[in-house]
Amino acid sequence: MPRFTILVYSDSLTWGIVPTTRRRLAFDDRWPGILEFELNALGLPRPRVIEDCLNGRRTAFDDPYKPGRRALDGVQQVMEAHAPLDLLILLLGTNDFQSMHRHSPWHSASGLAAVVSAARLAPIEPGMPVPPILIVAPPALDTPRGPIAPKFAGGDVASVGLASALRQVADESNCYFFDANSVTTSSRIDGVHLDADQHAQLGRALAPVVA
Repeated sequence: MPRFTILVYSDSLTWGIVPTTRRRLAFDDRWPGILEFELNALGLPRPRVIEDCLNGRRTAFDDPYKPGRRALDGVQQVMEAHAPLDLLILLLGTNDFQSMHRHSPWHSASGLAAVVSAARLAPIEPGMPVPPILIVAPPALDTPRGPIAPKFAGGDVASVGLASALRQVADESNCYFFDANSVTTSSRIDGVHLDADQHAQLGRALAPVVA
């Protein structure tokens, strides 16, 4: 029986950082793990959800303090490593609004559009499919709280309109789209990440979309 393989390319919202800590939720408690469980329950053939999620990952912008945080630089190699793929899910954008940047939703959406373009040119082996892409807009930033507050200061204001800008990218680039704001907010604890119950809500909501 064929396997249905999904690659999730994302940041700490998917990595599963526990807000205000450096701990990580278990796979079964992160939204990709919940998505895999729900797809099994829906009868999708042998679903496998692969995560490549890096804390601090931006769309197309450098982190001045940590190397290798540009999604644009890594997406082709990651796709090549895990091919063949049936679906690529991109949940990115939150880190474009860290306080060291002066970005607008247009900047972040343009960065994601570049990631989409690169993904479609990934050097996968001949005969392997170029997977469809599902863009997931992250939940809107709330007022950043706790140890992470200085890193995201002002991001809640600067990022207003991001989901709409990402929806436009999806429309213009023929990608599927899901707005996480339709099912959850950002963390009630730090205003940036996802709490455990919010991971569950997102994973369950994505399952019928992916199926």
